[in-house]
Amino acid sequence: MDFAKGEVLLVDKPLRWTSFDVVNKIRNALKKQYGKIKVGHAGTLDPLATGLLIICTGKFTKRIDEFQAQEKEYTGTILLGATTPTLDAEMAPDKIFPTEHITPELVHEAVKKFIGEIDQMPPMFSALKVGGETAYKAARAGRELELKSRKVLIKEFEITNIDLPKVSFRVVCSKGTYIRSLARDLGTALDSGGYLTSLCRTRIGDFKIADAWELQKLGEKIAEMSTN
Repeated sequence: MDFAKGEVLLVDKPLRWTSFDVVNKIRNALKKQYGKIKVGHAGTLDPLATGLLIICTGKFTKRIDEFQAQEKEYTGTILLGATTPTLDAEMAPDKIFPTEHITPELVHEAVKKFIGEIDQMPPMFSALKVGGETAYKAARAGRELELKSRKVLIKEFEITNIDLPKVSFRVVCSKGTYIRSLARDLGTALDSGGYLTSLCRTRIGDFKIADAWELQKLGEKIAEMSTN
């Protein structure tokens, strides 16, 4: 591998690591062995999400926008009957809703409403900026910025298992789609609530999680290469 010239590294992001944590880990590993090399990632994953993260090094960091624009595939679980401020399990539920009326048939019917191009409101706890201010920083300070809905494309939304109030799913979507928002909106469509309890990104374009490195093993590989 020629990290300075440019490499594309596929990494399985560990739970509770930020995307920047992964970049920093790889950058430091490379710096010890090869000196200062540019490193960046192509598409943020939330700390509570796992899965495929594309890491670019050297001159390949110029291709980050290209990789970010590609469609994504995710699997995960949604818990119906409650919402949280972050739309995932980072915070405790703030509202509880009835679920007795929800049936598997209703879930499958509701999912159909989200396939195709839809208007989606981003989470208040997100990295979006309004007037130069980051939404999640404002939200943590107790202020809500005025976010605008955006057009996103949901190519596939498949329910893979139903164990009410928990629903497992697979989604294929465009850049800019928030799966946390999809969880919230599915709950609303069912006259209830919903929040994301797990999420794994399994694919970005033609890149697949099956081909990704475990972060620790990648670090060991970088160290091993420098001694050969």
